This record gives sequence, C-alpha cells and structure tokens, in this order.
Amino acid sequence: MEAYEAIITRRSIRRYTTQDIDNEIIKKILRAGMLAPSAHNRCPWQFILITEREKLLTIPRFHPYSEMLKHAPMAIVISGDKRIEKSVEYLIQDCSAATENMLLASHALGLGAVWLAVYPRQERMQGIIDLLKLPGFIIPVSMIALGYPAEEKTQPERFDPDRMHYNQW
Repeated sequence: MEAYEAIITRRSIRRYTTQDIDNEIIKKILRAGMLAPSAHNRCPWQFILITEREKLLTIPRFHPYSEMLKHAPMAIVISGDKRIEKSVEYLIQDCSAATENMLLASHALGLGAVWLAVYPRQERMQGIIDLLKLPGFIIPVSMIALGYPAEEKTQPERFDPDRMHYNQW
C-alpha cells in the first residue's frame, strides 16, 4: 500500500477478529513508531504491549472509550520518558507523531487500530500508571487497540477548502 493511500483510507477500527498478530508485524509497527519525528531527535517514547486478557478487560473500567479492548488481541500504550525529554509539551507531540505512524503502519499491514487518548485525562493516566506499574518518569500519552479488522469502513470526504488560508487569515 502506498503512503498516500494508507493515509486517505485509514479508519478507526473498533471490532476485531480473534486472530493473533505475528511478532514480526508488531515489530514493524513499533519500528514505524520509533521512526517518527521528535523534538531535537530525542525519541522519548517507550511502548508497553498489553496482551494479557485481564489487563485488557480492566482498562474500560477507567477509560470510558476503550470498550473495544475487551475483544482486541492487544493494545500498545505509547508513553513518554521524562528522563529523555524534560519538556512535557514536546514529549506529548513526539508520542503523538509516533502514535500516528503506528496507526498508518497498522493499516498498511492489514490490521485495524484505533487511537485511544490517555493524556491529559488524569483518571485515564492514573489507571494506566497503576495497571502497568509505570515509574514516575513515564507519562502515558495514548493507547492503540490493535487486531485484524472485523469491520470495514469507508473514509468520508473531509477535504474542506474553506479551512485553507494563504499567507494570512
């Protein structure tokens, strides 16, 4: 799949088959995340892969938009490491870029995925911190539910020339 096609056809997928995801595919997705741009090229991300069913079933108790995790084969938590990037503002942007790269790679590799926001919602952040026993220097930023899609969605047209501004408002 070409890059532009992946961008314009990617959709948030919330229903998955029970098929396991091969470790080589997971590595490719993580590699795509690690190739994201980052401020000062610090690459402050850390990735936590969740495959334990009990953990996946626990997350919807504190994250109201994560019901799909009850049936997803796995999730990946994208977190920022404050030891690497002290500026939380940059760390959030860097982890967001990594998240988008991983969503696009997942789609291009035939998987379905959805971005679940964690930061800045304190109850979601604390839930992830407690569940995954994250150290104090790690900020959970986002999470991706991942699996083979059990639904198909078309991309609505979102291009809006009224939102384009040249040289000034």
